[in-house]
Parts: sequence; structure tokens; C-alpha cells
Amino acid sequence: MRRPASALLCLAAVLVLAGCSTMSKSKPLPATVARVDLDRYMGRWFVISHVPYFLEKGKVASSDYYERRPDGRLVNNFTFREKTVDAPEKTWEGVAWVTDTTTNATWKVRFVWPFSVTYKIFSLDPDYRWAVVGTKDAKLLWVLARDRALPTDTYAAILTELRAKDIDPSGLVYVPQPEK
Repeated sequence: MRRPASALLCLAAVLVLAGCSTMSKSKPLPATVARVDLDRYMGRWFVISHVPYFLEKGKVASSDYYERRPDGRLVNNFTFREKTVDAPEKTWEGVAWVTDTTTNATWKVRFVWPFSVTYKIFSLDPDYRWAVVGTKDAKLLWVLARDRALPTDTYAAILTELRAKDIDPSGLVYVPQPEK
């Protein structure tokens, strides 16, 4: 007798939750760039700013390094220092793979098996000098650049572009980088 009652209670809860989720209007997910040339994207990218989250707390002088692997996947190494730009460098070794081969702008990234996160390239300089990447809902964002800093006017233009794409950049925080 308990099982049918429990099953009905679970079914009712699922229906209520499903109803709630369809009642709220969610905005569409931000679009990625139209096309990424993976060979041009490979190499070192310095983290200029990001929306901080718990795994990056206290990390400075951070950068991502991408390289093609023979198996078609990508090396994704995240290098950082703890708290000060003078601290010793540490590196987390990860792997990434393209999930949208039409654009090459959507990837999966994994640093700890079996967990992976969707990585989307929302904005990309035509000369591949800077990029804006983030999670599929753009709640987490990273502004990346080939150099350790971006000119103020370039950074301001990036923020304007994000707002035009309905991506909120207000949570972005600068990441300290060493001079060299």
C-alpha cells in the first residue's frame, strides 16, 4: 500500500515541477560566433577578466593553453598562481573537444573525469587577439587575450558588444597578470 502512495506522490511532484518550469519564460541562450578557425585559436590566452566561481577563487595570473591532439581532441591547460602574481605557477591539465563542428564554437571541457562543462565562444576578434567565452547560459564568462592586458577602449567595446548580444557583463572582474 505504501508503494502506490509513494509513486503517486512522486508523480504529483514531477508534474508540479514540470508545470512550474513551463510557466516561467526564460530568455534564449546567447549565440556563438559563426565560425572559429581552430588552428588560429590554438595557443596561449591570458584571462583578462572573468565571472569568478569557487574553483577560480584566489587564482591570479591565469591563462589557458590550447593545442590539437592527434586524436582530434584538444589539450586545455589552465595555468595560474595562488593569490599573488609572484607565487609559483600551477597548471591543471584538461582536455576539450568540439561538439559543434559546423562552427567550432561550442566545446566540452573536462579537468576532472567524469565532469565536463559546455564552453561557448560568444565573441572573437577577427585577428584572434581576444575572445569571450563562457558557459552555455553565459552565467560564467571569461574575457581572454593573447597579451596580458587589453587597451581600455578595446575592453569597453567588448563589454558593449556583450550587452548588444543580451549577455550581462556586470559580474566580470579583472584578473591580475604579471608585467612579463
